[in-house]
Amino acid sequence: MMHSAAGLPSRVSVIEVGPRDGLQNEAQFVATDVKVELIERLVGAGIRKLEVAAFVSPKWVPQMADGAEVLGRLSRRPGIALAALVPNLRGFDAAAAARADEVVVFSAASETFCQKNINCSIAESIERFAPVCKAAQERGIAVRGSISCSLGCPYEGEVQPQAVARVARLMKDIGVQTIGVADTIGVGTPRATQRAFEAVLAVYPLQEISGHFHDTYGQAIANVYACLEMGVSTFDASVAGLGGCPFARGATGNVASEDVVYLLHGLGIETGIELARLVQTGQWISGVLGRRAATRAGNAISANS
Repeated sequence: MMHSAAGLPSRVSVIEVGPRDGLQNEAQFVATDVKVELIERLVGAGIRKLEVAAFVSPKWVPQMADGAEVLGRLSRRPGIALAALVPNLRGFDAAAAARADEVVVFSAASETFCQKNINCSIAESIERFAPVCKAAQERGIAVRGSISCSLGCPYEGEVQPQAVARVARLMKDIGVQTIGVADTIGVGTPRATQRAFEAVLAVYPLQEISGHFHDTYGQAIANVYACLEMGVSTFDASVAGLGGCPFARGATGNVASEDVVYLLHGLGIETGIELARLVQTGQWISGVLGRRAATRAGNAISANS
């Protein structure tokens, strides 16, 4: 992989998770029209990979009940990958029928979190996803895995790097192609982040690993930089910082896409993203939701434009 002068990746892919991971935390139902417009605006700003739906029980996540309609209404163009979160084979079938380009399966590095979040053990969660990987392979649909609580758990506290590597290994064994290391509660700091990624590097090659950071303790951008130093070149981010952290009251959730792109461009790293248009999109969706965007760079750029 080519590196920039500073020894960092020369190009980084930003996976936009706002339409799924961000909006699913909203208490008020966000209209399908708004979701579709948000995604189209993000694509217009140069985002090439987006999580746009979750085929989970509407009883548990009512906000995502219109996933099939959202996917059905999006214009498809080459080079744009639309991903959907799926909890099981039934969810996968729905995502495949809606023509998702990629499905996201998930587990956690913490046993307690896994039990509380998806009502099963880590081993059972992997077992549940084995048929999903098999079906996806047969249909040529990409599979990405996400490991929640890779740096800390609201129930168990600190999470050891070997616990993260164990889940990565289980996912690799069932055919998960790329893996996301997620700091779900945002407690990670740069060195702890690097240790978790080093552990996963024993299982997956660098180009198949991505980072997913929450900004609960204000460490998300520092953690992105710590990953860049290791050569990681794919990150999840959420426009306007959409998506609260359900385990820390009043805390911000996902790292804002605007903040990540501002950092990357400042380092001379290519993203293919037009920051000004991304900022406008973040301000627009925050206006629709009736609140201030949770992005430092986005709000500063907007105030100065």
